[in-house]
Amino acid sequence: MSFELSQLFLIGLGYLLLLFGIAHIADRGLIPEQLIRHPLTYVLSLGVFASAWAVYGVVGLAHEYGYGFLSYYLGVAGTFIFAPLLLLPILRIARTYLHSSLADVLTFRYRTQWAGSLITLCMVLAVWPLLALQIQAVTDSLHILTTISSNGEELFTQETRHNMLAFVFCLAICLFAISFGSRHLTAHERHNGLVAAIAFESVIKLIAMLVVGVAAVYQVFGGFEGMDRWLTANPQIVSLLNFPMREDSSRALLLIFFSAAVVMPHLFHMIFAENPNVKAMQIASWGVPLFLMLMSLPVLPILWAGFKLETVIPPEYFTLAIGVELESSALAILVYIGGLSAASGAMIVTTLALASMCLKHLILPVYRPSTDRDIYRWLLWIRRILIVLIILTGYGFYRFIAGREALSSLGLAAFIATLQFFPGVLAALYWQGANRNGFIAGLITGFVIWFVTLLLPIITTFDPAFIGKLYFNLVYDDLWTAATIVSLGMNMLVFVVVSLLTSTSEAEKNAAEVCATDDLNRPMRRLLSVQNPEQMKDQLATALGARTAQREVDRALHDMQMPDDESRPFALRRLRYRVEANLSGLLGPSVAHDMVNQLLPYATSSNGSSGEDINLIEVQLENYKTHLTGLAVDLDNLRRYHRQTLQNLPVGVCSLGEDGEILMWNNAIAEFTGISTFDVIGSNLRSLPKPWGDLLSDFLQMPQPHLYKQHYEGAGSSYWFNLHKTLVGAEEGATDGRVIVLENTTDVQMLEDELMHSERLASIGRLAAGVAHEIGNPVTGIACLAQNLRYDTDNPESLETGREILVQTDRVSKIVQTLVNFAHSGGENANNELGPVHIKSCVEEAIHLLHLNKAARQVRFENHCDDELYAIADSQRLLQVFVNLLSNARDASPEQSAVIVDTELRNQKVYINVTDRGSGISKEHQEQIFDPFFTTKEAGEGTGLGLSLVYSIVDDLNGSISVESPADPEHGGTRFTLRLYHHQQG
Repeated sequence: MSFELSQLFLIGLGYLLLLFGIAHIADRGLIPEQLIRHPLTYVLSLGVFASAWAVYGVVGLAHEYGYGFLSYYLGVAGTFIFAPLLLLPILRIARTYLHSSLADVLTFRYRTQWAGSLITLCMVLAVWPLLALQIQAVTDSLHILTTISSNGEELFTQETRHNMLAFVFCLAICLFAISFGSRHLTAHERHNGLVAAIAFESVIKLIAMLVVGVAAVYQVFGGFEGMDRWLTANPQIVSLLNFPMREDSSRALLLIFFSAAVVMPHLFHMIFAENPNVKAMQIASWGVPLFLMLMSLPVLPILWAGFKLETVIPPEYFTLAIGVELESSALAILVYIGGLSAASGAMIVTTLALASMCLKHLILPVYRPSTDRDIYRWLLWIRRILIVLIILTGYGFYRFIAGREALSSLGLAAFIATLQFFPGVLAALYWQGANRNGFIAGLITGFVIWFVTLLLPIITTFDPAFIGKLYFNLVYDDLWTAATIVSLGMNMLVFVVVSLLTSTSEAEKNAAEVCATDDLNRPMRRLLSVQNPEQMKDQLATALGARTAQREVDRALHDMQMPDDESRPFALRRLRYRVEANLSGLLGPSVAHDMVNQLLPYATSSNGSSGEDINLIEVQLENYKTHLTGLAVDLDNLRRYHRQTLQNLPVGVCSLGEDGEILMWNNAIAEFTGISTFDVIGSNLRSLPKPWGDLLSDFLQMPQPHLYKQHYEGAGSSYWFNLHKTLVGAEEGATDGRVIVLENTTDVQMLEDELMHSERLASIGRLAAGVAHEIGNPVTGIACLAQNLRYDTDNPESLETGREILVQTDRVSKIVQTLVNFAHSGGENANNELGPVHIKSCVEEAIHLLHLNKAARQVRFENHCDDELYAIADSQRLLQVFVNLLSNARDASPEQSAVIVDTELRNQKVYINVTDRGSGISKEHQEQIFDPFFTTKEAGEGTGLGLSLVYSIVDDLNGSISVESPADPEHGGTRFTLRLYHHQQG
């Protein structure tokens, strides 16, 4: 059975067009976002690890190493099973700083562009065998399907290889990668089309492998019993599987594939750059091993079926041979599509990842576009050109080696090359003493050994047999084991020795703390040289151009949910970190770090020191809390308890750094000052709104630690408070900051004023009672004598004098009666039961009484009280209150003006307002008008006891009274407001 080349070309083209369609509708949003970001889609996209080697080459691996082929699956599965130790820490770093490649992470950790550039150059060399493997697998499958015959025609000659179709395949991969893999320049934007297409490819190759496995068992062997009988009859086949690998070979193979998840570019990209969330990674920790287990199940049945069919096709292509030998066109085409799917997915993602690395770590460090150019468009085109160059160089490498190497040799060469990065990754996470010198020296050492022992023999006729003699006299077929162990061992040895012998820079130490899995970065609290985001844009514009700088800063502001006019030092530091992270995803960590340090430097501290950035550490602890265990959890819970206690204290607490930056602003002080915690945290104390900025700053400069009875007018009310301060001592006795405690004493002050006022009223009441008693008797006697005078004389002048005496004694009697009423207000009627009083009727009666005095000033009394309102009071005493208030309002009002009485019901209280249009009461007098004998009237026109009596009566009625003057900003006047409890009728 054979196929026409045109048929296979059209089938392959149709499949690639299907991938284009899936990616296109995913990018257009026609596939629901929930499905694209679903953890299952993410797990399937990680099936990119199963390249063409997993479809074809792994069967050859089983033939050569027996059960050792399982290392291919167990290694990567082990990485995901132990994700908390390796994958999750790297994911945390990659998501925080928007790193999309291994070169980004290690450049960030070792703080040198040389690391990123060296990693990228080594990665280019490493992926050539990997790309050649994919191309060779596709072309070999074409050869098999178009040239094989039952008489065993020779395979894989230069004459039968379809190199032109291989070139067309590479061009199609270039087109797909450019169309759906290079649309976004930043690491935080996922390629939905790419993820959907790779996930679909994983489903196709899994189905292909399972279907071939089922065909091998049931069509070749007739079921599991038939397969068991055949294996029993052919013990030499089973012995091949049981032939033990050298222990160091099996361990080396396991280590090679274990490291692949973090060092192979296509896996790193899909695991970290396309990761939707941490939950997806947690599901992948069991989902990927399950996927790989399903992929591995058919391998041995396929191998045994190939032997039983006695096919002339090499074991590497037994998967394809089963369909050919069974003359099943559908099965052969399914395997062909599965292999094409695996090869195309690996090539696309590898090329995308490598193009990004080359752009950030080879081109941008030596050349940056001018500021007047659209940098985004320029970066996009450079990345597209790199994609084409990488795929074409991979094709050139495939043509150069001309199929001389088996798929297993190419695969092992690629994986062993990337293994050289693994010591740097482990050191980045677990060894803070590692430095750039050791990493670079170790990497160069390991790669030189790999190049000489594995790559050079592929591209030349060089014989690396000497490495086997150096390593326990290995045979030629096991030279890869020696190359792996010697290269990795020398890499690690040089890495450790050089790191210990050379110094580590401060930048590396800071980066090491960020990357370490058992530590948190403790950033310092420093002021930036810029004061707001606009200045950031101006500074960055010198390197990026105005348009790009504005876009990047605006994006960082959006990411951090900050306003455009943000000026708090803490917020600006966080914004700077975000800008650097965004630029790192765009330009690479080294370029971004150098640019931000140069254009957005920290201001030099005047005292040469600064404390730790407590607020940023708090943010990091919140993000890191799910990773804490053991004692760390207990300490974090204790920290949260103490912080919550401070936040909920009934007194205001403001914690300050030594530089005056506000580190804590608890709920009580936020409520008292009206300044929210979010708006003030991280700002300078002096920048607070008036009067608090100047008041608190001046208090800090004062020598005394306490300030009592401070007065503050705000929101139409008066407040009183006390201030206290203390120093916060750091280790070694240094001053780390200060704490201000604000104690709200408004209620205490009002209670003191109330008590003092009540005491004054009581004292004056006692005085009034005594005076009234002592004066009353003489006045009565004088009145009696004056009345008798008219019977004792007819002298007109004497009679007039008598009448005048009676008028004056009557006036004195009224004053005395007022004193008596004042002295007994709160006494004689205190035990009277209060009841419902109709407000409008009581006011109407008071107005009627006032109208009886025809000599008084003529004003209009307007009763606008609600006819449905009743208050809990005493009607006679409330009438006395209204008579006093309305009489005072009339005396203060101009002729023919209006005195208005209205009511309002609020919170189960009746508010009764008496408003006039007089000249008003000055601020200084408003605090005294309820004091006895205080009056603003002319001498002889008032006693000063009316409002005192009103105050006393209202207090006895369980109400309150207040004054507002001016009552209206335009018309002036005064408004007295009574507040009495409402009586609800019915």
